[in-house]
Amino acid sequence: MNAVFTGIFLASLVALTVVAPQNVLPALLGGAEKSLKMAVTLFCIYAVWMGISRLAEKSGLSRAAARGLKPLTRRLFKTENEAANENIAMNLSCNLLGIGGAATPYAVKAISELEKENNGFAQKLLFIINATSVQVVPSTVIAMRAAAGSAAAADIFLPSLICTTFSTLFAVGVYLLGCRIWR
Repeated sequence: MNAVFTGIFLASLVALTVVAPQNVLPALLGGAEKSLKMAVTLFCIYAVWMGISRLAEKSGLSRAAARGLKPLTRRLFKTENEAANENIAMNLSCNLLGIGGAATPYAVKAISELEKENNGFAQKLLFIINATSVQVVPSTVIAMRAAAGSAAAADIFLPSLICTTFSTLFAVGVYLLGCRIWR
């Protein structure tokens, strides 16, 4: 994929150099400035949410969430592993808040716990749910839209909720159907 993007970049650079050579350097510097601004914005968003996630872990909130979600996670993921349930609960919570970058480490920890009990079904299901992630509050997208100067950054709320809910239900349904077919 890097080769494709490199090819597109080089072709665009050559085309711009031929058509308007005076615009090459301003375009490169402008793109670099926007990239750096976006990277710093994302870093700040993730730093805040990772800090909040860490506080939730240290205060016992994640354990309480795991206890509250235990009937759901036990039934859905078919596991009794407490560490896996806690990490799954934190993953689901982060995804619901729209902070997928903070959710991924919890998914990795949960999958490693599930691997200890050789629960491939739960590992795959968690991967699917983490990848599609229902977002009740798409906070990262809202923050990025606000940083980019959007006048109505939160307008993404309802479309995001509808799309992520549909994609998660569809993906889980296809996976469960596939499990029944190949059983």
